[in-house]
This record gives sequence, structure tokens and C-alpha cells, in this order.
Amino acid sequence: MYPIGTRLIRAHRIVVFSVLLLTLLGCGSREEGDGKRLHALFAREWEHRLQEGPLFATSVGDHRFNDKLPDYSLEAARRSHAFYEEIARDLEAIQADRLSDEDRVSYDVFRMEVQRNLDVYETGSYLMLVNADSGFHLYFARLAEEIPLATTKDYENYIARLHAFPALADGLIETMREGIRRGMTPPAITLQGFADTAAVHVVDDPETSALFQPFRRFPATVPAAEHERLRAEGHAAVAKSIVPGYRKLHRFFEDEYLPGCRQTLAAHALPGGEDFYAREVRYFTTLPLSPEAIHGMGLREVARIRTEMDAVMRQTGFRGNFADFVLFLREDPQFYAKTPEELLRRAAWICKRMDGKLPAFFNRLPRQPYTVEPVPDAIAPKYTAGRYVEAPRSGTRPGIYWVNTYALRTRSLFALEALTLHEAVPGHHLQIALAGEAEDLPPFRRSVYFPAFGEGWALYAERLGLEAGFYTDPYSDFGRLSYEMWRACRLVVDTGVHAQGWTRQQVIDYLAANTALSLHECTTETDRYISWPGQALAYKMGELKIRELRARAEQELGSRFDLRRFHDEILRNGSVPLSTLEAIMNRYIAREKSTGN
Repeated sequence: MYPIGTRLIRAHRIVVFSVLLLTLLGCGSREEGDGKRLHALFAREWEHRLQEGPLFATSVGDHRFNDKLPDYSLEAARRSHAFYEEIARDLEAIQADRLSDEDRVSYDVFRMEVQRNLDVYETGSYLMLVNADSGFHLYFARLAEEIPLATTKDYENYIARLHAFPALADGLIETMREGIRRGMTPPAITLQGFADTAAVHVVDDPETSALFQPFRRFPATVPAAEHERLRAEGHAAVAKSIVPGYRKLHRFFEDEYLPGCRQTLAAHALPGGEDFYAREVRYFTTLPLSPEAIHGMGLREVARIRTEMDAVMRQTGFRGNFADFVLFLREDPQFYAKTPEELLRRAAWICKRMDGKLPAFFNRLPRQPYTVEPVPDAIAPKYTAGRYVEAPRSGTRPGIYWVNTYALRTRSLFALEALTLHEAVPGHHLQIALAGEAEDLPPFRRSVYFPAFGEGWALYAERLGLEAGFYTDPYSDFGRLSYEMWRACRLVVDTGVHAQGWTRQQVIDYLAANTALSLHECTTETDRYISWPGQALAYKMGELKIRELRARAEQELGSRFDLRRFHDEILRNGSVPLSTLEAIMNRYIAREKSTGN
């Protein structure tokens, strides 16, 4: 999903030039001093992030650590926490009201990022390294797609990383074992079958491993004389490091972790659970709202959307009640692809149609392309319907819109337009690619991702399809509304299970009764929400804020409102907290009024 020397030098030059320019313009020395100290903190934290996250460093173009993997040990967590405590103290000494508007945005983003790093350690959530559909070991199998493999040195670095996997697995096990000891684990019920995600990589023949694939065919830039040596070293690395590392993880999951995971569901049942959930809610919504307030908002949205769904249902001519209609949608073969290829082709066609609409809604479009691929088989059974996989900035891979082709009779075609606009364009790909290409922003802001902003934007993008000429079929429009209802339900069920004691079956039943999701998806999504407290709140909270800001801009600007400029301003600053976005858009409205455009 992300030579630094060149980027950092460029960033520092921008900072120095900006400071000199402000001085020439007569800005006060105090503002200049606070701005310089702020950017110095950015540089310190960025270097720490690169050193502690070597895969992240590779993804953003810093190749100093291309032979290393991250450290998930308890000592690494303690070391990082001490670093962020120091950064937080230095940040506190900077007076935000003395900063320029642009630096104030960076300050707000940075402060929330620093606080997040403190929170994950102080609540103990860093001990929960897996959930129902996520874990480092799952994505490590795709390492070859995330790193450069164009030279002999690249292959040697890749081999070194393969050999480093057992140490990484030891760190994962040490930290998760501490999670068992302290009661900080996901609920056991959500991890049924999870051990298989490691077992699939325990192969008898190293050449059948997903991690051996780069040695099957080398690029022309790797000398032929090196092929045999590299292939032999790759074979040995898989046999001696990858297979034993995954075997150890599989045994740990099977014998210790899953039996040791808690039997409770709610975040409130964790040690310090009320504080933990409050911090997760704050991070995932970036708003000062209580679980009770969010639950109420969710109930109101569910009622509103249900009225719209009923109206669209009547447009289809269906005779029966809502439950009958949803059952019809779940069971009638006309709404499901017959082959994985059909589902992928339909998704790709929606993408290309939307590509052609983008200039009508945006002045700025990203240079980076994207593609459509199936969710990898190893993770597909418990995975969501689709997801966007960000492209590494220094690599040759595009962004990827993953479409889940597992259990085709659970992947509805009537919801495919909404899913595609969310994950590809104008949703995640457009927003994340533009942020990565915003060279005028500090490096950390090109990579930061606040779920309330990113997921809120992607849900807003689904609705934008109405203006772009999608959802002309009432079934597709019902699919759009079902997806919006799905996100509204998340406000209800996430707070319901984690703050109000809902059962797993209550969540499944609530999703099944109010959306047209398949029962398989209702179940996998429920396990995701239970094992990942707070994350599900981001979507609807972010979308509501963006729609509120658009309505305000339309009302205050009247005929001067320009949708493309509005969208450009929303996306210009990369991912930001919602309170920061509101301040940005208030300034945008004021500027538009003053210019008279």
C-alpha cells in the first residue's frame, strides 16, 4: 500500500526557502522560529519512521533499508513509545497560533499522528497484531509485489528479507504472547480458521511458495550469469527461513494464540476497555463524540436510508415486503456472476466508465494508474468484498482494486457499481494517489491516512456516482443504498457490541435485516467489526462531514460554487482530521467569496 535522500533534500530546501521568503516578506521572527522547529520535528519523526519501518521506507523511495524487515518485538515497541513521548514534549513547546495556515494544518495532522502512536502503546492495542482479516504474515506473502526487483542487488536484498522472516515471526509471537498474558487479544470467535492463513505457506516444495515466484523468471536487467546463483539462494531462503517461520506461526496460532484469545466480544471487556474504546473512537472518527452519540446518529441514518430503499424497491415493481425483496436479491441467480472472470470484467468496465467521467468533477487527476485483480486465494474466504491496495511510490506496480471472487453467489452484481466507485475511482485510488503526488506537502503528510477522511471520501464517492450517471437501474440504485445502509449500520453495531454489550448474532441479524449483503458477508463483516473496534465508524462519520461541508459551500457560494474546485480543495491537503478539514473548507469558502469567481 507506500532515493529518500533526494526527497528529504528537496523537502529541506523547500523549508529553508519558505523561511527565507517569510523573512523577506516581513513575517515575525516568532512565527518563523516556531515553523522551523515544527519542520525539524517532522524531519526527526520521518527518519524514525523510515528506520523502524524498512518496508515503508522502501515503498516511499528510501532504499537504505532494502534488506531489512520491521521489528515487532516488545523492546521495539518500548523504544518507539519513548521516542514519541519525546516528540510529544517538543511539539507541546510549539505555539500553534503562531504558525501559518499551511503549517497549522501540518501541525494538526502531526499532533494526531503522534497521539495515535502514544495511544496504541498506552492502551496495549499494539499487542493485538492480528484481526479477522489482517495480519503482517498475510501481506508478507506479497512482498515481491511491493519492492523493486530490477537488479541483482534488489534480488540479494529480497533474499536477505526472506532470511529475516523467522526473527520477525519471533517478534510477532513474543508480542502476541504478551497480549495473551495481559488479556489484550481479539475475541476467539472472530479468528476461527485463522491458523490456516499461516499453514498455506508451509509447503513441501519451496518452488510452490508464493515467495519463490520472483525466481521463476528474472527481468532482463538481471544478468543471466546471476540467475542460477540467485535461484539457488532463493530456494534455500524459502526452505530454511520462510517455511520454518510460517510453520512456527501456524503452531503458535493453533496451539497457543487461538486457545488463549478471550471469550468476550466487547472492547469494554478488555483491560482498561472503556478508555481503550474511547481512544479508538476518537482516532477513527477524529471527532470528540461519545459512543452513545454515535449510536444515536447511526439509528437516525438507518431510518432515513430505509425510507429511500423502500421507495426504490417499489420502483422495481416487486410485490412483497422489504425482507422478501432482500431474500429475492440474495437468491436470484440474475444478480450474481457465473465466473470470477465475469465479475472482474464487470468491475473493470465500471472503472473505465468512471475514468471517462472524472474530468467533469476534478481539475486535478493523479498520474498513477490502477488495475483490477482478484483478492488472493489465501485470504479471500474471510475477506471483505473488495479493497484498494496502494501502489509503492518507488515501484513499478500500479494501485490495485481487489475484487473478491470467492463464493461468487455472495458477491452481488447490483452492488458492484457502489463497491467499484468506493475502492477505485473517484474513491480510494483517486484520493490516495493524489496525496502521494502532492510534492508541496511534507513527506509524512503524503503517506498519512486518517480513516474518517479516506473512508468518508470513498463513501462520498459512491454517492457521487449519481451525478456521474451511474445507478440508472433501480436494482443498482438499491445496491448503492444498501451499501450506504451498511455503513450507517456500522455506527449502530460497532457501538452496540463494544459499548452496549450486543452479541455477535445480534450484529449479524441487524446487518441481515437492514442491508442486502449476503449472509456470508454479514458474518465476515461482523467478525471484522468485533475484532477491530472503532474502525467501522470512520466511513459514515467522514461522509456525513464531507456532505455537510459541500452543502455549506453550495449555500454560501450560490452560483459561484464550482464542484471541481470544491473537490480539489477537499483533496489538496491529503488525509486530514475532520476538524482540520472543516477549518480548511471554511477558509476555502471565504476565499471564493472574496475573489468573486
